[in-house]
Amino acid sequence: MAGRADGGPAFQQPHSGDSAWAQELLDHLRPAGRDLRRLVAWLGRTVQAAVCLQDARGALLAGERLPLDAAVVADVAAGRVSAAALQDGVRHVRLVAIRHPGPGPTAGAVLAVARATPFDRQAADILGHTAPVLELLLREKELTESGRRLRRATADLRLAILQLLMVEDTVSARRVAAGLWPGLLEEDTARVYVLEGAAAERDRLAEACVDSTAGGALVVRCPAVDEHVIVVGPCTGVGERLRSLVADRPGTFLGGSPRQRLALTATAYGQAVTALAVARFRPDRAAVYAARTRPAQLMDPAALRVWAGAVLRPLDALAHHVRAELLATTRLGLEFTAVNAAKVLGVSRNTVRARMDRVAALLGVDFSRLAVRAVIHAALNTEAAHGPYDPCRDAPDPPDRTRLTELLRTGALRAWAEGLLGRLDDDGRDLRRTLRAWTGADAHAERAAQVLGVHAQTVREHLRAAEPVLERRLTAGGTDLYEVVLAHLVTGELPVPGLGAPSGPEPARANPDQTDSPVHR
Repeated sequence: MAGRADGGPAFQQPHSGDSAWAQELLDHLRPAGRDLRRLVAWLGRTVQAAVCLQDARGALLAGERLPLDAAVVADVAAGRVSAAALQDGVRHVRLVAIRHPGPGPTAGAVLAVARATPFDRQAADILGHTAPVLELLLREKELTESGRRLRRATADLRLAILQLLMVEDTVSARRVAAGLWPGLLEEDTARVYVLEGAAAERDRLAEACVDSTAGGALVVRCPAVDEHVIVVGPCTGVGERLRSLVADRPGTFLGGSPRQRLALTATAYGQAVTALAVARFRPDRAAVYAARTRPAQLMDPAALRVWAGAVLRPLDALAHHVRAELLATTRLGLEFTAVNAAKVLGVSRNTVRARMDRVAALLGVDFSRLAVRAVIHAALNTEAAHGPYDPCRDAPDPPDRTRLTELLRTGALRAWAEGLLGRLDDDGRDLRRTLRAWTGADAHAERAAQVLGVHAQTVREHLRAAEPVLERRLTAGGTDLYEVVLAHLVTGELPVPGLGAPSGPEPARANPDQTDSPVHR
């Protein structure tokens, strides 16, 4: 193949008679027309040639593959020559280096144009003017890609900080955050907010949250729910800014937690999700977790702490970080499904289940039983609210059914339970009976239907009807459901479960493969 290599085409001004193709070329620089493939296709049509645009490694960027002299292509790509003209008797080929925006002579791409006839002045002129436009589009593409990678890395870092907070590792979370957002987690407390909108709009919603909070909050795209954005706001005023943001975005909802210690981020997250369910029915589409009366507030606080310490005492022999990791995972696993808990924590669902199985084995409990889950949830929340019980100060005895029964026997707690479940008494469908059967069947509609002699769909319809009356979510599981279970334990409609020793040869695994179970799926 004969040919020549030179310093490349000069960037010449188009002649007066070339305004048509020049205008078309300029159109490719307009925001709506910036596309490498379209520009390469236009070049091929305009100069009646086959065109190939490949990167310095030989990957095709646009156009079609052409048989080229590898040595000449390598010289152009390496920057040893900026352009080359070749002729093999059949084709006339021009190679042009598309410069890389970075330092050094290396080309970012190589443009090859092959045609059957020699390049006349107009064809060479069009090629000479197209090369700089391709360079601009390639530079824009690289900048866009670099920006995308930076945003992805920043989002991953934000998620890593949230996951550290979820397992109560506030020291590591602060250390990671200090690099990019100094002072973000200096406060010992924060509120957690969950915003919900269309999944397709989530990226824009997250960016709006970042702009609205002006760097004063940790904004994370929820790894478990595609429609959710999680915001951890240590600074005051974050809630009001998010409310204003939601007010201007129809179809967007906001749920918030009360201020909690950073170590209780997982608890605050659950509270924000609960508040989000309420926000869907509010005119302003925003709600904060209500400080309604909780069962634990109606129990003897000292006796409650002693009991919770006794329940969780088998975990005290573990290393501190292992114990914290197991309890944080179990708390989330009891509040949400194992799949969603795993996504929030950044681990596999098998890891969540394995950790919960280990906790169940150490505590001697069966997490397949709804009443057991409710009682352990109460013990975990007691420790989260008051800190671990100090066995050196007053070593607790092993937990037993009698002590728990005494905790549930207060007059105030009885009045609360009767008042809560009594809301269902006026419904002619006997919703209370359905709810009692369903909770007694460990929240399985099919088993409850067999007990009641009705269809499983009827059970589910009754549960949905009971939710607005009780002002609690039932089928979604979590805190609302466990409070309803505790109410049944207080009234005696469910038996108080025994704790502290396995009920059989070995506790059941925390992930029973039952389609109707609201947790551990």
